Amino acid sequence: MRAMVYRGPYKVRVEDKDVPRIEHPNDAIVRVTLAAICGSDLHLYHGMMPDTRVGHTFGHEFIGVVDKVGPSVQNLSVGDRVMVPFNVYCGSCFFCARGLYSNCHNVNPNATAVGGIYGYSHSTGGYDGGQAEYVRVPFADVGPQRIPEWMDDEDAVLLTDALSTGYFGAQLGDIHEGDVVVVLGSGPVGLFAARSAWLMGAGRVIVVDHLDYRLEKARTFAYAETINFAEHDDLVVLLKKMTDHLGADVVIDAVGAEADGNLLQHVTSAKLKLQGGSPVALNWAIDSVRKGGTVSVMGAYGPMFSAVKFGDAMNKGLTIRTNQAPVKRQWPRLFEHIRNGYLKPSDIVTHRIPLEHIAEGYHMFSAKLDGCIKTLVVPDAA
Repeated sequence: MRAMVYRGPYKVRVEDKDVPRIEHPNDAIVRVTLAAICGSDLHLYHGMMPDTRVGHTFGHEFIGVVDKVGPSVQNLSVGDRVMVPFNVYCGSCFFCARGLYSNCHNVNPNATAVGGIYGYSHSTGGYDGGQAEYVRVPFADVGPQRIPEWMDDEDAVLLTDALSTGYFGAQLGDIHEGDVVVVLGSGPVGLFAARSAWLMGAGRVIVVDHLDYRLEKARTFAYAETINFAEHDDLVVLLKKMTDHLGADVVIDAVGAEADGNLLQHVTSAKLKLQGGSPVALNWAIDSVRKGGTVSVMGAYGPMFSAVKFGDAMNKGLTIRTNQAPVKRQWPRLFEHIRNGYLKPSDIVTHRIPLEHIAEGYHMFSAKLDGCIKTLVVPDAA
């Protein structure tokens, strides 16, 4: 089969790999019909995530058709059209029993925090991802779900991570009616978090970024006020002025490890790899939320040290809520929002590329070329 493979920072290409096989009775093999490039894939592409091995196939957002099933699989059949959450999880451990699918205890021998994730380095289990013609799906009776007949493929693929994560980020904010919500970052997850904030009763939503074309999308898709932080001397002071000098009720960090805004922090983290990620966005969140407010962290960070203002967070009495999204837990609500017309996830898609052009797709997304917000990948599997 043809698959994207990692060859080092900023180096990906499409190569021939063996078609994955059934390794466990509860595996399924899925022929990928649509995948996506995620903003967190760029952390791998840029060499930010530890133990990203040469030859690894990225891609944790994908849908497809069941090609084979193991002898123990009961809930899926060959030919089923399925969406696969980015979490690999067993469904029965201590954490899965509590809905913490992203913290499954049985799927990742390399970490004590996160569970398994498709295509996201060996620090999350080493599972090859869906930027390929075929992918092995473990615990096939637990994760994948048949796509409803009424749902478009492009909407379904965004439910496997970006929309579910953005919705979960707003959910972690514990938004109350009338709250002022600030979202840092207007990539796909930030856009979905901002749109979701309205569904949860926000009275005001402000999105912060430094790319005008993404801020325009925040205005038209998420109906948010916008701030280009590059045009202001001090973002925190501005946000305080905009919120009666109190601060926002909720701030959502949808940026993570490669935040711009402070040259020294960006260089020491994103370039020199001396930190687990640039703490700029997280420190802005801590500084700009009101005392007693809530910070929700959806942006991905490496496990290394980061220079975060934790003393300020403690002294302000903040609630900080974080996690990788337990994707499937969000689906029932999101299915209804989509079916009722409150959300059209595919409205954020800007580019569709064949798998063979994925190197160009990564470069375009990384360099923020051609107004790129969300890129879908179309494999050529027969």
